Amino acid sequence: MAVATVQLVSGCSSEDEKQTGNPTVVDDGSATSILDTYSEADLALTASASWELPLGSVLFAAEGSWLPVLAAGNTATQMIKGSALSIESGTLVDVVPECISEGSGWVVYDARCSDSVYAWVELDMLTRSWVLYATALSEGAAQGSPSKLAEGNSDYDPPQIACSADHVIWLNMPSAKGSKRQDHSFCYFWTLGGSDATSVVESPGRFGCAPSVSGSTVTLAPRVRADEGTYYGITAYDLSDNLSSVVDQLVLPASVHPFYATRIGDSFVFSIEANYGSGGLLGNMGTYIGAGQGPFISLAREPSAQVAGTSSGLYLIKSNASYFAVNTEDQTYSVLTANDRALDYGEYPASDGECSRFVTFSTVKDENTGLPASVVVRVFPLATETG
Repeated sequence: MAVATVQLVSGCSSEDEKQTGNPTVVDDGSATSILDTYSEADLALTASASWELPLGSVLFAAEGSWLPVLAAGNTATQMIKGSALSIESGTLVDVVPECISEGSGWVVYDARCSDSVYAWVELDMLTRSWVLYATALSEGAAQGSPSKLAEGNSDYDPPQIACSADHVIWLNMPSAKGSKRQDHSFCYFWTLGGSDATSVVESPGRFGCAPSVSGSTVTLAPRVRADEGTYYGITAYDLSDNLSSVVDQLVLPASVHPFYATRIGDSFVFSIEANYGSGGLLGNMGTYIGAGQGPFISLAREPSAQVAGTSSGLYLIKSNASYFAVNTEDQTYSVLTANDRALDYGEYPASDGECSRFVTFSTVKDENTGLPASVVVRVFPLATETG
């Protein structure tokens, strides 16, 4: 198979140090607690579609009508394949049925897509070497020859990927325990058909969490204020100028590490997965909605997945086996329960950031044997269309 190799080049990286504000340190009791303040209401969401996928399928978020899926491979030597699911029809299409990389140890490790481009990581399970590829996508089918965007060995983590329109965005980070752990990290931006991928954001250390595409922004969490300590700047970049401009930034307290971050409407939505014992409110475990120095809305539950919602104030936040559907406009919340016979961890979201449909997937047990039997996907239209 012919593969075009893309060159990595240095670009005009966003100067986060010059745009960095003060750390956001506010009092523990200054947030509006959803569970203490909001009223519980009846759930207003109803699934519009539901499909069964083969056991072992794992879905990921995407901005359009096709979602990337990792599915069980067709042979023992190709254990995992890259697929795409239409959330309009429930059609599941194989995009990467087998690895391009030669050798028995390679698997399709990760995948992301938009309706126009499909990107995936192949990983050698023995050596931990990896390669990032991308190809054009049309109606769920790969088009033309793929492009090799990047490759690395065990000194660098497999890249974390996001796709939007005909762009692929990924983080290149040194392994936390490898010989290159002191190296800087970079966010790269590539456009389908291009011969170069440009470094657009540099972090003096590892990024705090995976990239999140939401509306017209990409949210990253690079290290900032590096001369002063360990600070992460949750930063929304403008997609329209290839991440050259910063839309907004929130600097977390010293040493506080974000689990997840995105931007919905004019607010950041981010999660902290540990209690740090310092840093005020944002040093406590939970999910937060707000910007700048606040005010913030908080859900004091351990985060386990990304958050989806609308710019009108509806947020879907996973908690154990269910979701909180939070409406900040009328200050109510309701509970979206997991599928019947779903495994104990419930359902996981296949939606991220601002969206008009909330997609979930869960592994469901057979009614008679009690053994895992299939993966069920559900689609919930959100009341407010965001485009």
